[in-house]
Amino acid sequence: MNEFLLFAGIFVLATVAVGLLRLLHGPDRADRLMSAQLLGTGGIGVLLLAGVAAALPGAIDVALTLALLAAFVSAAFVTAATKVAAVEPKDGTEA
Repeated sequence: MNEFLLFAGIFVLATVAVGLLRLLHGPDRADRLMSAQLLGTGGIGVLLLAGVAAALPGAIDVALTLALLAAFVSAAFVTAATKVAAVEPKDGTEA
């Protein structure tokens, strides 16, 4: 069972690595944030799988803390994005 969990963690890590391309080449800030959230979620998944496979309760605690912080990052991004959208002109000209 532990081998399966470790293999699943490696598979998740490999698929999330593909999201790194979007993070580096995202056309918009929102795309980059969503790919960073994907990397964070994958990292949390890998930590949880490795923590259960190796019986490391510390890894599970770290993963749950990162999940909590990711929610705050998303909320902060949305708040900042709505403030920027309210300041930018609608017609495409610079202020």
